Amino acid sequence: MNTYKLLTPGPLTTTSTVKEEMLLDRCTWDQDYKDITQKIRTQLLEFASAPKEAYTTVLMQGSGTFVVESVMTTAIAQSDKVLIVTNGAYGERIVKMAQYIGLNYVEYRVAYNEYPEENDIRRILEEDQRITHIVMVHCETTTGILNPIEMISNLSQEFDKTLIIDAMSSFGGMDINVSELGIDYLISSANKCIQGVPGFGFVIANLEKLVACEGNARSLSLDLYDQWKEMDKDGKWRYTSPTHVVAAFAKAMEELVEEGGIPARFARYQHNNRLLRESMEKVNIHPYISSEKQSPIITTFLFPNEQFSFEEFYSYVKAKGYVIYPGKLTDIDTFRIGNIGEIYEEDILKLCSIIENYMKVVAS
Repeated sequence: MNTYKLLTPGPLTTTSTVKEEMLLDRCTWDQDYKDITQKIRTQLLEFASAPKEAYTTVLMQGSGTFVVESVMTTAIAQSDKVLIVTNGAYGERIVKMAQYIGLNYVEYRVAYNEYPEENDIRRILEEDQRITHIVMVHCETTTGILNPIEMISNLSQEFDKTLIIDAMSSFGGMDINVSELGIDYLISSANKCIQGVPGFGFVIANLEKLVACEGNARSLSLDLYDQWKEMDKDGKWRYTSPTHVVAAFAKAMEELVEEGGIPARFARYQHNNRLLRESMEKVNIHPYISSEKQSPIITTFLFPNEQFSFEEFYSYVKAKGYVIYPGKLTDIDTFRIGNIGEIYEEDILKLCSIIENYMKVVAS
């Protein structure tokens, strides 16, 4: 069997010890397993600097999109209105959720390579007093842009709005102080920067706001409030949970702490990203996002020329041991390379050497 490393924003390359945790079968009703769930919930609050007196953690089965939708359907009532800030495909997916659920919403959209403007958002909030919630994706993995979380936090507190942050591909890989930022719902997934495997996501929720959501959900399985009520008793999930994934995630959390916590992981990711961007520039492959807006998670690169074939490039790189990502833009030809997961400097150097050789081959 061919093996390769994933240079993607999740699923990503995991350690052998995280994988090994999935070799043991566990019972959802067993107290040992419920203890694992409770330990995860507590430790996630610590990672988020969220005091347990004011915040709680809810784990939810499914992909990251499932978990975002659970928040949208639970936290926003029929009488509410949500401002959705978008500059990428994942923000636009939240708009689609709002349409499916039947929420009152307004979208503020900017170009994929631009930040949302504070003055524009301020004007929207001043002109539409019905808005009760604000939603924004922190790191838009469409492009790798890192959106200004402090700006949106300040506005939400100034205008007294409930703030929902999709931190799917940033939480665990960079410091996010949920309490200081006044984030009411922070959403992420097991298979991102904490370096677990796919199967569930989690919400770090303002306890007072969550308690007020009883009865809001338009979905049984995605009812975040009911999930919390059941899970808060003793760690029991409402419906069948991904037991192997949960155990692997608990191990991944241990390994995050052993690495030196979020600051150490951020430093590794940032170094990987800087090295990647600098090396790609040397072979005339340029990033789509400017350096001051770039996250340390994933980078979108422009095709180097009109003759460039991503399919051939992808196959060449995969044959050498690495898997990258196609682009998600519709108007510009791009591809993406992630640098999170169990990826180190030597991997980036090897990848860039592979890419340099490919560019020489196609040029000859």
